[in-house]
Amino acid sequence: MIQRESYLQKIRPFMHKDLVKVLSGIRRSGKSTLFKLIQQELLAQGIKPSQIYEINFESLSYVTASMMDVYRELIQFGQSQAGKSYIFLDEVQDLSEWERLVNSLRVDLDCDLYITGSNSKLLSGELATHLAGRYIEISVYPFSFQEVTELSQDARPEMTRQELFQHYLLWGGMPFLYANQLDAEASAAYLQDIFNSIVLKDIIARHSIRDVELFERILHYLMAQVGQPFSGASLAHYLKNEKRTLSQETLYNYIAYAQDACLLHLAPRADVIGKRMLQFQEKIYLADPGIRQAIYGHNQRDINQILENIVYLELLRRGYKVSIGKAGSREIDFVAESRNGRQYFQVAYLLADPTVVEREFSVLHTTPDSYPKFVLSLDTIDFSRDGVIHQNLIDFLIAPIYLEK
Repeated sequence: MIQRESYLQKIRPFMHKDLVKVLSGIRRSGKSTLFKLIQQELLAQGIKPSQIYEINFESLSYVTASMMDVYRELIQFGQSQAGKSYIFLDEVQDLSEWERLVNSLRVDLDCDLYITGSNSKLLSGELATHLAGRYIEISVYPFSFQEVTELSQDARPEMTRQELFQHYLLWGGMPFLYANQLDAEASAAYLQDIFNSIVLKDIIARHSIRDVELFERILHYLMAQVGQPFSGASLAHYLKNEKRTLSQETLYNYIAYAQDACLLHLAPRADVIGKRMLQFQEKIYLADPGIRQAIYGHNQRDINQILENIVYLELLRRGYKVSIGKAGSREIDFVAESRNGRQYFQVAYLLADPTVVEREFSVLHTTPDSYPKFVLSLDTIDFSRDGVIHQNLIDFLIAPIYLEK
C-alpha cells in the first residue's frame, strides 16, 4: 500500500482523541485503504490487534442489520477490552440511523471512532446535528499525480514521467487502476462500473429519481462542460434542443445530488477586486478525470479542460479553498486561499505564441495585492516575467503535498 502521507498528517493529531474522524469522498477513492494505514500506525504505537474492530457496511453480513444489532455487537466488543477500543465503520451511510449509532458509541464506550462515507452532505449534515464540535471531517480524493508517480516507480519503472502523465490525463487516479495495471479497455470498464454504482446507489435510489434516462443525460452534459461556466439557462436550452423539459428547481436538485455523492464539484466565482463572492456561473469539475474519459471520452481532445480539472483537484488536496477569480471583465482560473493567504493560478496547455503568453500573464497583473501568482503549463521553458512565476504543470503536481502550508 502507498503511504498516503498527506492524509495521515491530517489524521495523526486527532488519533486517540474523543473526536470522530470522518473520511468522506467518492467511492473507491481509497478510504478503506486509509483505514488499513491508520490501523498499521496504531499497531506500531503499541495498540493490540484485539483492540481494533472494523465493520464494512457494504458486506452482505450487514445488509439486514439494524442500528441496534450493530450497537449491541460493538458494545459487547468494547466491554471485553481492558483499555480503549478502536472502531472503524466503513461506508457507514448504508446503515439506517447510523448517526445515532456513532453518537451512542462515543458516549457509552471508551473508544476512538473512525468512519467513512460516500455522501458528503449526509455525513456532515447528520454529524453537525448529533455531534456538533465532536468530529473532524477529512476529504479523500483519488490518487494525486505525485502519488501515482511514487507508486509507479516500482510497478511501472519503464514509463517516463510524460508517459505516466498521459495515462493520468486519460484515466485519472482511482487507486485500483494502479494496483492492478489495467489496460485501456479494462480501465474504462472499471470506471464505468464506479460511475454506475454512484449514480444508481448514491443518487437515484437515495433520492428516488424516476426519470433515470434524463438524469444520466444531464450528467453527460455536465461532463462535457468540465471547466466551463455553468448556468441553469444553458442547460435548459440544451434540454430544449433535446425536446426535454425540466424545472429549474429539479435541475439544481440533480446537481446537488451529484455533489453530495462526491461526483461533481462546483467552484464559485469571486470578485478579486471587490472581494466578494458572485452568485452566478460557477464552474463544474469532476472528482476524477478518468470517469469522464470512460463515460464521455475526449479527454485528450479537451486537454485544456482536463488540465484545469487536475489542477483544481490538486489545490483541494493541498487544503485550499478554491474559487474562480473575476477581475473586471477578465477571469483568473483559480484563487486558492488558506489561513496563510492566497495564491492565483492560470492553467494552459502550452504557451504557444506571444498572444497566449500575454493572455495568461496579463490577467494576473490586474489583482490588487502582492500574493504569489502562477502560470502553469506543460512547457519546459521558463516564461516567468514581471513577478508572475511560470511553472511546468507536471513539476507542480509532483511536489509532495504534505509539505504545503
